[in-house]
Amino acid sequence: MKYAILAIKALLMLAFLAAGLSKLAGVEMMVATFDAVGVGQWFRYVTGTIEVVGAVLLWVKGREVYGAGLLTVTMVGAVIAHLALLGPSAVPALGLGLLSAIIVWTHKGDLKSATA
Repeated sequence: MKYAILAIKALLMLAFLAAGLSKLAGVEMMVATFDAVGVGQWFRYVTGTIEVVGAVLLWVKGREVYGAGLLTVTMVGAVIAHLALLGPSAVPALGLGLLSAIIVWTHKGDLKSATA
């Protein structure tokens, strides 16, 4: 199970670093996507930053749950955006969100120790 969790974290890190850095770099597809959402380009920067920070936190001992939580919530928003505005498929965002939620679940004990 330990290796499966490590594999999930590695996959999430790669996916979210790539997505977050492309948002921050202003890749044309990302700019167009956030234009379609209609909130403004500032939201692309916020989302990209959250994705990069979340990906890094996956590897910080005792903070994995926070990184995975950020990524899970971000993917909930992505699924909603795909279903309501963007189309055509919310499946990739849903898959990444579920994998992030698995990491939240496996590190939920860190929340108890952080509040104690």
